[in-house]
Amino acid sequence: MGKQNRTAISPTRSEDYPQWYQQVIKAADLAEISPVRGCMVIKPWGWSIWENMQQVLDGMFKDTGHVNAYFPLFIPMSFLEKEAEHVDGFAKECAVVTHHRLEPGPDGGLVPAGPLEEPLIVRPTSETIIGAMYAKWVQSYRDLPIKINQWANVVRWEMRTRMFLRTAEFLWQEGHTCHASEEEALEETRLMLDVYADFAENVMAMPVIKGEKTVDERFPGAVSTLTIEAMMQDKKALQAGTSHFLGQNFSRAQEIIYQDQEGQQQFAWTTSWGVSTRLVGALIMTHSDDDGLVLPPRLAPKQIVILPIIKGDDTRQSVLDYCETLKQELEAQYYADGKVRVMIDDRDMRGGEKKWYHVKRGVPLRVEVGPRDIENNQVFVGRRDTGESQSVGREEFVHGITETLEQFQQDLFDRALKLREDNTREVNSLEEFEEYFSDKDGQGGFVSCHFVEGDPQILNMIAKYKVTIRCMPLDGNAEQGTCIFTGQPSTRRAIFGRSY
Repeated sequence: MGKQNRTAISPTRSEDYPQWYQQVIKAADLAEISPVRGCMVIKPWGWSIWENMQQVLDGMFKDTGHVNAYFPLFIPMSFLEKEAEHVDGFAKECAVVTHHRLEPGPDGGLVPAGPLEEPLIVRPTSETIIGAMYAKWVQSYRDLPIKINQWANVVRWEMRTRMFLRTAEFLWQEGHTCHASEEEALEETRLMLDVYADFAENVMAMPVIKGEKTVDERFPGAVSTLTIEAMMQDKKALQAGTSHFLGQNFSRAQEIIYQDQEGQQQFAWTTSWGVSTRLVGALIMTHSDDDGLVLPPRLAPKQIVILPIIKGDDTRQSVLDYCETLKQELEAQYYADGKVRVMIDDRDMRGGEKKWYHVKRGVPLRVEVGPRDIENNQVFVGRRDTGESQSVGREEFVHGITETLEQFQQDLFDRALKLREDNTREVNSLEEFEEYFSDKDGQGGFVSCHFVEGDPQILNMIAKYKVTIRCMPLDGNAEQGTCIFTGQPSTRRAIFGRSY
């Protein structure tokens, strides 16, 4: 029998993609299921990735004029009831607090004993509670705009969960802004979508399509929802971030009223926008392989791991000293607005075992140093993405590290973009559409076709293929055509695909 290729992750992507995803999380020690159904524990390596995402995004928000604040976890039920479409959209996902006290029960357990006068909702999103505060803060046009973001947790009662992608409790940021004009609020909505796309492509190395959601896919209560859509390696779509133009819907419900320059009372114009720990799931599914996690350097908790190769006690100290000075030289270099992040793994364990530990965790570069490397003043460098490894002169490696990491980052983006381009097809008839998706056996791929909103039958037609309308691209050129579903004249294409 021929030698079989063995991978660190089993099953592989091609064998069982959903199970592969779970095994990558386990092998990289990112998170695990908690005792609370539907919730997860994010472990230190996974938290470090999210922390890096937070740090970069927070800087981007502040650079665009936003400030951070914090609002309550609990929302009075009456607040949600004020915006009918909003409460309808979230009602089935709400976790409700009805009591405020526990007492000993008749069988020795505890029972809730203090009913609340008004039930409290554990926030699924904060438009209503933040709107109530904005109504207090806004009196005049001079009080506007308000541009606040909060980093928080939210709860949406999901029972069919998948770590990072869909959990009952998840972490996110939610921006909420308030403006004196429709034009300014629309500009804000698009600005934040551009910020998300910039982050996805230049920090996560994940190409995205910027687009507008259809009426059926909008955020409950929004006038317009903008989205960034990414293609995962199984060719399914993932909604990676959204920015909502809320018009005056929430300001009317919450009575956010200001006096304009002419002394007239006006309802404010509001927006909201958010990304969540779902981005960690997106990162996993965009770049990782059958040996585990692959991390873009800009988000990797450690960009380089140095592995001392110690052959005996007589060389131990010289190898460790060499590694320590190498670490210091690398940490003196800068990449992506920060010092290069390096660790030395000098644990007493077998070299192969140690190497695979870091392979599965996705560290971009592994640097092995042994006595022979010291003699030749060089290092042995392995790339996580390609598996390539070679000996490099120490000075050349140190001084070229910024360029090496930049190339790694770009290569990941280029590879992901090629996957999307190779699996996106323009179709111009319903027959082509049906043929494309009927042959996929649950697999994905994007279709671009002419589409006109308004016919509810379209959703039924595409549902049988388990396909959804992902978005109507914002960057697409106007193009005359015919909606493949209704035959009506169309000026734009929409993106369709299977999704998470």
